Amino acid sequence: MGFNGIGGNLNVAGMIPWEIVLAYFSLALFFVFYYSRKTGGLKGYKTADFVYIGIGAAFTVVWEFFVGPLMDKIIPPGLTAFIGFGFFGRILILFIVAGLVRKPGVGMMSMAIFDILGDIFHYGFSGEPMFVIYESLTYGLFLDLAISIKRGNLFDNFTRKANKAGQTVQNVKSAAHQRIFAAITGGIIGFAWAFPDPFFYSGFFGPFLYGSIVNWQAILVSFAEAIPGNVLLGAIGGLIALRVARVIG
Repeated sequence: MGFNGIGGNLNVAGMIPWEIVLAYFSLALFFVFYYSRKTGGLKGYKTADFVYIGIGAAFTVVWEFFVGPLMDKIIPPGLTAFIGFGFFGRILILFIVAGLVRKPGVGMMSMAIFDILGDIFHYGFSGEPMFVIYESLTYGLFLDLAISIKRGNLFDNFTRKANKAGQTVQNVKSAAHQRIFAAITGGIIGFAWAFPDPFFYSGFFGPFLYGSIVNWQAILVSFAEAIPGNVLLGAIGGLIALRVARVIG
């Protein structure tokens, strides 16, 4: 028996134990509510922030489902395992949005809207709300963690210190230093984004929803294949996001 395309399978051989997955998402939700209260929740967002999030999520859908697949056809088939232009569009656009908004929650909101729009225009709503939960609290949460750790300076690299008058001022680094930092930050987030699809989806959500077979050798190979492209594209995305944030912000 299933509900909305959710099989609810918990005994597929090799799948990640549901207790581990539940613990992760419980901790993720705790983080969401904790930082929401600490940063004032949605009250800290301006109208422009919601506009950036909505437009960014819409462009991500267009790129990932229509532009990216067309671009994938122009490169040798063997390279698509390492570089997927559809996923690159997700990295680039969401990095730009996060670099403009710079508030915890932007990643999760962007991924939730992206997933819902993807259901409307491409997938259909079978399996929901599991996909919204999965993508928001993995890809989106990783982005928000980076924003939280850097206290809003996602792709900028400056420190705050007090001057002689006791006022807080920004110690801005050189342009080259900024670019290096943006590339490193983007690469780290790109590396983190290599985890969800092989481990969370193939290791749990695929079997849970559809009873698909768990092949840990394939999962590890898929993870290893995703790392180089994700890190490279994440670094490029970080540099582009820094440039856009400087021009618009």
